[in-house]
Amino acid sequence: MQPQRFDEIVGEEHDRLRLDVYLADCIEDASRSYIKKLIKDGKVTVNGGVCTRPGRAVTTGESVTAELPPPPSTDLLPEDIPIEILHEDPDVLVVNKPSGLVVHPAPGHSHGTLVNAVLHHCPDFLRPGEDAARPGIVHRLDQYTSGVMVVAKSPRAFASLSAQAREHAFDRRYLALVRGEFKENSGRINASVGRSSSDRTRMTVTGVNSREAITNFTVIERFGVASLIGLELETGRTHQIRVHLRFAGHPVLGDPVYGVTDYAKWASSPTVRRTLEALQGQALHAERLGFTHPATGERVTFSAPPPEDFRAALDALRNYDLTRQV
Repeated sequence: MQPQRFDEIVGEEHDRLRLDVYLADCIEDASRSYIKKLIKDGKVTVNGGVCTRPGRAVTTGESVTAELPPPPSTDLLPEDIPIEILHEDPDVLVVNKPSGLVVHPAPGHSHGTLVNAVLHHCPDFLRPGEDAARPGIVHRLDQYTSGVMVVAKSPRAFASLSAQAREHAFDRRYLALVRGEFKENSGRINASVGRSSSDRTRMTVTGVNSREAITNFTVIERFGVASLIGLELETGRTHQIRVHLRFAGHPVLGDPVYGVTDYAKWASSPTVRRTLEALQGQALHAERLGFTHPATGERVTFSAPPPEDFRAALDALRNYDLTRQV
């Protein structure tokens, strides 16, 4: 398969953006790191000349081209990737996705995804859906968010679960470790989310080209420097929880984009600091998922505890809090 070619004229909405940010916004599912590699490899031109500087600002009217590797093959291959299966029947597969596992193939992640794992573990998988690169996928978790996901194994299941996802009929509960303490025991964050105007790879709370986003939270435990909270979504926007918690002043621990990864300034306990630095991504876990089963019509719910690194951080914070109160 021949490489694809991106060839566009920069519009006013992208004026003065970094070249890597512009391309990441224009090329679907392309990560910024993937785009940076393309640029540094000499695969991108601006006004006909090769540009190897990701930070070069583009201006309205400039011509930008990029030679893209062939898209992930629609003939996806099964891969023996360990996954924790919580439930399986002829219509649905429910898994506890580990942090670090990408859900489906995309630029920069042509293999080693949850979809590849499903193909290996489910010989009866019918690859439902219109997108050959995302068979059975009706909702997603970020690469470094762990937790419960459902995959449709049949066309009947795909139609039903896709409709439930669109109608926000899933029952979803998340756990997060966040910096600081909420004053309230519970609350509702109602703030529209859209693309950041300064960095198009990020989302932000904004009233410009945004969509309604609502997150409900409940404080489960307080530790002085941090809190464990439960979250339930009324909407499902990209990066919604992480953006909303940053907006509320309590970013997610371990989140390199919207949260906290530098603990030296506020985690005085060396043990707490070391444990938090060992987090394998953001301390955000999809603890529970409920939906109407496509075959039986019954409401079913599945849950999974947080991964080991999350639990270790939680234990360290609990011990720190006991010491602090002595």
